[in-house]
Amino acid sequence: MNKKFFMTVLMVAASTYAGLTKAWAQEAEAQSQVMTLHDCMTYAISNSTKMRIQEAAMGDARIARRDAALALFTPTISAQTYAYYNFGRSIDPQTNTYFTTTSFHNNYAVSVGYDLFDGFKAVNNYKISKTGLLIAKSEEQQVEADICLAVMEAYYNVAYYQRLAKVYEEQVQAAEASLKLARRQEELGQKGHADVVQMEADLADRQYDLTNTQNMYQDQLMTLTALMFWPEDEELQIEATAEATTAIPQADAESTVGYALANNPEVKKATWEQQNARRELNTAKWQLLPTLGIYAGWNTSYYTYQGSEVPSFSSQFRNNRGEYVEMSLSIPLWDRMSRASNISKKRNAYKKATAELEQKRRDVESEVRRAIQDRNGSATAYEQAQRKSEVQEEAYQLNRKKLEQGLISPLEFQTASNNYLKAQADEMNSLYKYLIKQAVVNYYNGIAYIDQ
Repeated sequence: MNKKFFMTVLMVAASTYAGLTKAWAQEAEAQSQVMTLHDCMTYAISNSTKMRIQEAAMGDARIARRDAALALFTPTISAQTYAYYNFGRSIDPQTNTYFTTTSFHNNYAVSVGYDLFDGFKAVNNYKISKTGLLIAKSEEQQVEADICLAVMEAYYNVAYYQRLAKVYEEQVQAAEASLKLARRQEELGQKGHADVVQMEADLADRQYDLTNTQNMYQDQLMTLTALMFWPEDEELQIEATAEATTAIPQADAESTVGYALANNPEVKKATWEQQNARRELNTAKWQLLPTLGIYAGWNTSYYTYQGSEVPSFSSQFRNNRGEYVEMSLSIPLWDRMSRASNISKKRNAYKKATAELEQKRRDVESEVRRAIQDRNGSATAYEQAQRKSEVQEEAYQLNRKKLEQGLISPLEFQTASNNYLKAQADEMNSLYKYLIKQAVVNYYNGIAYIDQ
């Protein structure tokens, strides 16, 4: 018995340890995983407080649609009861005469009501609530797009400084090797001390640029981790490699503008807000008409008097019951101009929503055209930066050989090295700028940032 119990405990412990080991391994793998741009976007969306706020707004919109549907299709039902003691003068329900004694009264009632015509208020409110849900979804899509674009920009900034830091590391190593060679040549009398000092100054410049670039990398990495809500105690590693095809798609700008005006979340939101403003204006106008409702109810009561005999509770409950059916027509005559004022306010709200829609359409059209122009310009700049980098690299390698052979001065080599560094930095900067501009154009063409 003890041996069997011991083996069971041992098996449970082994299973638990294996599970913990697997969990620890998965956690360590996640921490050491190199994050792509898509991974960063997904992580940011799943952890963003802005998305949680929009999820709460979506919940409110669903509740508003449910309430509007119930108000339109279902009646109001209520039930009530009360009980009280009366001390003093009261009316006898049997004789309808006054008497003075202590009495107990108990009443039960159920009522049902439904508005047959309320100026289409319930119908319009239901339509407004359905549009409100679409607006909430559109806002959620816009927030997601804003998060993805911000993460993309921060991601490419981190990648840029990470790759630039590697370039500077290579330059520092090359400068150290050149300085070592120059010192050896000075010992052999092939170079003067001034050349060695110039090489030392060049190395110091490269080390300073490397340190400054590493600081900028850390700064941009903090920006990215803040956007992603990345744990502060974990290191974030990204995939810095990036490639781009600069062949500009031959898409018609007008078709892109037309698609964006029909499908952009901000334009759709402004369009639905204008529709809701028009419905609210129509509802306010219809409130000038009479309202018609139908109501029905049932009630019964029980009473007793001190010192008197009355029928039993069940008998009174059955015999004192009553029913009613009521139709009510309410005609607005004078309400201190509140309805007229409400119509004026709703008309102004509709004008405001119409103007905001026109402004939003104009803004989006301008943004799309600017995005296409920026994308095309960035593609051309990237192609030129590539050619420039290739030429400067070739010039740098030739000048490096000349320096080793003593054919040029260290100052001339430093100039060539600076030109090569600038060409590399310009190529990487133009690459990431083009990738962002291309992503923006794709977004206006209906491809979400996270799907690119």
